[in-house]
Amino acid sequence: MTVDSITEQCVDGRGEALSDTDLARGLVDGDEECLTAAYHRWGTLVHTLAGRSLGDTREAEDVTQQVFLAAWQGRQGYRPERGAFVGWLVGITRRKIADALSARTRRTDLVAAAGALLGPVDDTQARPETVLDRVLLRGELARLPAPQRRVLHLAFYEDLTQPQIAQRTGWPLGTVKSHSRRGLHQLRRCLRAQAVG
Repeated sequence: MTVDSITEQCVDGRGEALSDTDLARGLVDGDEECLTAAYHRWGTLVHTLAGRSLGDTREAEDVTQQVFLAAWQGRQGYRPERGAFVGWLVGITRRKIADALSARTRRTDLVAAAGALLGPVDDTQARPETVLDRVLLRGELARLPAPQRRVLHLAFYEDLTQPQIAQRTGWPLGTVKSHSRRGLHQLRRCLRAQAVG
């Protein structure tokens, strides 16, 4: 059975498929069969809009259900003089998409806040050599030429990307990359020499 054949099941007294206007009027009057037909007629449109905005099929399915539930519960708010019923559904869809995006942001913020409260795992007490490695690395960083030291400091300790470092320092991106590469090579040579010696 196709969507069109299901949609056509909501018919008037003469057995003819209802127009969009009649379908909307039946839904507003509380006819559950018209709600089912409206879902089959416009559900794909609502799901497509939600899927494109959210990028997640499951969330799009949830939003689609929420849209038709909201349309049913708020059916008395539909005013035909303000526009077509499908336009009203699209408006509800946009609000439900915005709600889903807000909920996603709140979840992300909550996870980040929980992570910040827990803080990083401090395994330096379990591994004393980690502290020694850090001291050794700082000593070798201090021996680098100032531009290389600055770039690596911004990358390691301030967690900046190379484009962010270029913006912060005012240096061209190519210069930042060169300083980073040279500094890392110098550190690697020094640390290997100390490990062998």
